[in-house]
Amino acid sequence: MQMLALYSIKGGVGKTASAINLAAQASLSGLRVLIWDLDPQAATTFYLRNKPRIRGGGVEKLVKGKATLEKTIRDTDMANLDLLPAGLESREMDLLLEGRKASRLRRVLKPVSDDYDLVILDCPPGLTTLSQQVFSSVDALLVPVVPTILSMRTLTQLQQYLDGEHIATPLWPFLTLVDRRRRLHQENTTHFREQWPTHLSANIPYASVVEQMGSHQAPLTQFAPRTAAAVAYRNLWEEVAGRL
Repeated sequence: MQMLALYSIKGGVGKTASAINLAAQASLSGLRVLIWDLDPQAATTFYLRNKPRIRGGGVEKLVKGKATLEKTIRDTDMANLDLLPAGLESREMDLLLEGRKASRLRRVLKPVSDDYDLVILDCPPGLTTLSQQVFSSVDALLVPVVPTILSMRTLTQLQQYLDGEHIATPLWPFLTLVDRRRRLHQENTTHFREQWPTHLSANIPYASVVEQMGSHQAPLTQFAPRTAAAVAYRNLWEEVAGRL
């Protein structure tokens, strides 16, 4: 079982949309995929038509490894794609993870590790106890970056933090919400590619169809598979799969 995290220090960069669309593409490729919604806002849970509730004992038992995962994990409308939902109580995870050994999130999933080929974490923004557990649990961090100065600055801050803490988890940044009509986006895209040799080359465009995921409560492949954004996510997944 491999684990990837969609993570950024900054909010509003397309983490949830990317997590869902990559998970959908991975499931279509034949992998058995679990997407874990770690954000108390539970957007991933909503997009995949589930209720924001953690069954099987709640978030405390989940963190302690005592939850009944068979009750906690839910089906989605897509074959090979399951969901471990979030709820408002997910905000307690930082406190519950305090002082616990590294890789706790991977250990929580150990009872179902033979059931899935890939786990994708949709993470809330910020540098917290939860994010530290994410860093130590996953095989790579996928970091969506908007081609703006502030968004690119947080990527630098993240790399500096990882280096300072001697965390060797690979960082695979990629561009989202790209508007090629904007000159600043064009210039920053060039700068991004030069500065970050580990970047993923597929750029996710700024597109209203991505916002429509909320109305359809579905990944792009289910209602707009031929759009530029859907193709971009498919290309992004193929690149990620190649690295894995």
